Amino acid sequence: MAQQNNQLDRAKFCCSICLDLLKDPVTIPCGHSYCMNCIQSYWDTEDEKKPHSCPQCRQSFTPRPVLVKNTMLADLVEELKKTGLQAAPADLCYAGHEDVACDVCTGRKLRAVKSCLVCMMSYCEKHLQRHYEAAPLKKHKLVEPSEKLQENICSRHDEAKKMFCRTDQQCICYLCSVDEHKGHDTVSAAAERTERQRELEGSRHNIQQRIQDREEDVKLLQQEVEAINGSADKAVQHSEKIFTQLIRLMEERRSDVKQQVRSQQETEVSRVKELQEKLEQEITELKRKDAELKKLSHTEDHNQFLHNYPSLSALSESTHSSSINIRPLNYFQDVTAAVSELRDKLQDVLRETWTNISLTVTQVDVLLSNPQPEPETRAGFLRYSREITLDPNTAYTQLLLSEGNRKVTYIIQPQSYSSHPDRFTNKCQVLSRESLTGRCYWEVEWRGGRVYVAVAYKNISRAGSVSQFGFNDKSWSLSCDNDSYNFWHNKVHTPVSGPRSSRIGVYLDHSAGILSFYSVSETMTLLHRFQTTFTQPLYAGIYVYVMSTAEFSKVK
Repeated sequence: MAQQNNQLDRAKFCCSICLDLLKDPVTIPCGHSYCMNCIQSYWDTEDEKKPHSCPQCRQSFTPRPVLVKNTMLADLVEELKKTGLQAAPADLCYAGHEDVACDVCTGRKLRAVKSCLVCMMSYCEKHLQRHYEAAPLKKHKLVEPSEKLQENICSRHDEAKKMFCRTDQQCICYLCSVDEHKGHDTVSAAAERTERQRELEGSRHNIQQRIQDREEDVKLLQQEVEAINGSADKAVQHSEKIFTQLIRLMEERRSDVKQQVRSQQETEVSRVKELQEKLEQEITELKRKDAELKKLSHTEDHNQFLHNYPSLSALSESTHSSSINIRPLNYFQDVTAAVSELRDKLQDVLRETWTNISLTVTQVDVLLSNPQPEPETRAGFLRYSREITLDPNTAYTQLLLSEGNRKVTYIIQPQSYSSHPDRFTNKCQVLSRESLTGRCYWEVEWRGGRVYVAVAYKNISRAGSVSQFGFNDKSWSLSCDNDSYNFWHNKVHTPVSGPRSSRIGVYLDHSAGILSFYSVSETMTLLHRFQTTFTQPLYAGIYVYVMSTAEFSKVK
């Protein structure tokens, strides 16, 4: 205790501005002392038009006091320096803007170290000592310094809020419990705290258990990420190797075709040039013979003419003309046609194979994967928009494709389509080139009498009444006409109600087995949603009646 009083005495020699031992101490008229530079700087910053004041007691002085060094204080400070004291003890620091101030200190207040919930006051280390020494005060509840102690005082009765009203869920004082809260379910604040503390511990236990569970889930997900990355890396590595082999094989076949064509080119050109040289030799010989005959024809001596004529008129028979056959210039066009045919077959194979590959990739099942919710706005659907084009090889002969194969129109005059096994032969319908897996969205703009907007498997029948979209188990369709909608699947139709619109939106979540049709105008209205399990990639389809058209829109 003596040591503490000694420290308090020393604290009296600290400047309350810089909080250090006084330097060139001066005493102003109110009796407070400061470092000369500190008080000069403080007054320099004050408005010149206002009277100068003391930083502690706020007493004002007019005019500005003349400062004179207090030699007695200066000597005392020097003595304190010799004892090794350099600054005020840490526990005597003054309260700053963000600190809780001691309610007992006068003048410049020290920082509070505790608040008493009984006294409803905050204390610095010095003024807190009574709570440690006096027996009645030792029972008081001390907490960390708080500026909200007044919230614990009833503003109506000026009493401590030691009760809790469970009916109104608020802290009250004892007088409130017998006044406006009379008849309510009231208990002491301590009892309510005990019960709520028990609930809090239960909540903490649940939270900690959930944290532990989630940490386990995070570990599992991390393992899943590592497994996915490892499997994907292997798949990419093996795929790259296989595609490299395929490219190398194609390069070899390309080189073989080039070499064979060049070799045959060289053989044929050599044969033609050889014949060409023989013919040129024959031409030279004939020209020489013609010159001799011309000379003989100008001979005036009849006897000499008759004598030389037999030997000059005899011509050797040409053996080359008959061996030259003039053919159309299509020497290697058959090679080009054969290579083009190979290209078309490879494209078909790659298209079919790629569909299976794409479906296999999208069907990778990830731990804890859940179906994604269906979008709620058109902008949300457009995130999954797909460009759809129609496959001419599937189009019925009376369907005209235009606009880059995005538009189909029924016409009377059959088109000159080539024969193809994928072509529909009985129904006015057509399938898309693109296979559809994963999450997809597209829109169809239609006009005319009736249009079926559909999806189907590639192996749907191409002939007979069972080939119509919606009339088999391999297709799903929404029929649209001017006054009704109907959903069709496997010959079963479901009447659909909704606003008439010339634009139909189709949303497909292949892995979740969701197929939805929407009426699209200024807003989107769900017409019908179908839930199933899709076992193959799907293709968009269109069926049009007489004088009807449908077009896959370019959505953005």
